[in-house]
Amino acid sequence: MCDTFVALPSVTKDGSMIFGKNSDREASEVQLLEYYPECRHDPDEMVDCTYIKVAQVEETHAVLLSRPCWMWGAEIGANDKGVVIGNEAVWTKMPLQKEGGLTGMDLLRLALERRSTARGALETITELLEEYGQGGNGGYRNKSLYYHNSFLIADPNEAWVLETAGHLWVAKQVEDYYAISNGLTIGSDFDLMHEDLIYTALEKGWIKKKADFHFANCYSDKFYTTFSACRMRQGRSHEMLRQKSYTLTDAFAHLRDHGSEDYRPDTHFLMEHVCAHAGASPARQASQTTASLVAHLTPGQNTFWATASASPCTSIFKPVWFGDDPLPTSFVGESVEQFDDDIFWWHHEELHRQILQDFQHRHDLVRKEFDLLEQRWLKEAATVKPSKQAALTAEAFDLETEITDALVAMLATESVEIKPHLPYRRYWKKQNKLVGLELK
Repeated sequence: MCDTFVALPSVTKDGSMIFGKNSDREASEVQLLEYYPECRHDPDEMVDCTYIKVAQVEETHAVLLSRPCWMWGAEIGANDKGVVIGNEAVWTKMPLQKEGGLTGMDLLRLALERRSTARGALETITELLEEYGQGGNGGYRNKSLYYHNSFLIADPNEAWVLETAGHLWVAKQVEDYYAISNGLTIGSDFDLMHEDLIYTALEKGWIKKKADFHFANCYSDKFYTTFSACRMRQGRSHEMLRQKSYTLTDAFAHLRDHGSEDYRPDTHFLMEHVCAHAGASPARQASQTTASLVAHLTPGQNTFWATASASPCTSIFKPVWFGDDPLPTSFVGESVEQFDDDIFWWHHEELHRQILQDFQHRHDLVRKEFDLLEQRWLKEAATVKPSKQAALTAEAFDLETEITDALVAMLATESVEIKPHLPYRRYWKKQNKLVGLELK
């Protein structure tokens, strides 16, 4: 499950566009932060997407992607024109395409590579949807995860929400702010739609006349929509977005939100929190925030803040800019399926799982260190010269790596104040054994 939001210049303190997403997936599914430069392509070239190949275009934009390690497509991403997209799994009454088709992540990446505006990206997604359809398994170790997709798309000037049901779709331009989770949100107020959208609802008997049309009511699968707890998470996001003068630090806090200060990840059944922690209940086993990204889009500068790791509440948002070699090299190793301390995502995961053994106490200890460092990057990112941006990014990742080592060593000596419930401990013990991670 995931959560994506956007705050437009009309509601942000500095008049910027602020976009954010938590990508919630299986607990040990590595998500890689990657950069691909702009490129020209041969006329007959094909793109080898997750399950199918599609025709390539003549030229593609540079893209920054947060990509599940086994997919071609991405959960969150941006391009060098300032277009940013996040997708969400949604469940509808329309049939699922289990073989072939483009995944929602493929559609996201293709749109970023090909278009320079949010509206253009929306058009590319709907065109590809019509030509190839959406489908294929969306799970990592779970080989029976099939769903449709919704998208939040923004550039420095405007934002759109696009929701799909099979090959059908509807879109609405965002005013002030918007948040999507894992359910359809658009009702009878929208700006664009597939030409067969209302006709299909009439044909299937979901409405009696056109005037009754409400996209979410007609097309939502009620069971999965209810048990994803998407309405609770979307409601919480809107509550935070309604605050006057929304800021970049508000966006970081938004993606770290647990709903209350006394939160414990071993004590709830549903996925009702924006910062998602996997657990033993059936509703939470595939709902761990495995990557987070915030885009800060201003007329003079686009800055992207990434954790490149799971659990934003236990990590640091670090600045990234487009340019030559903008990322460190610590994201890829020989095997992402097993614990590898040389890969940044796994390196942080050892700390994350140490914290889970006594969440409230250890989380507070770690945040004291990480908050100081994050404030430093916020201050330096605001004034850094373009020629020094890549160096600042590298310093941020390197210093977090060093401090993480020290924190892991410190937590190994800490006694446990509140031991998590037994089913929760068993769940994470199984996850650790699965990937060969031995906690000290």
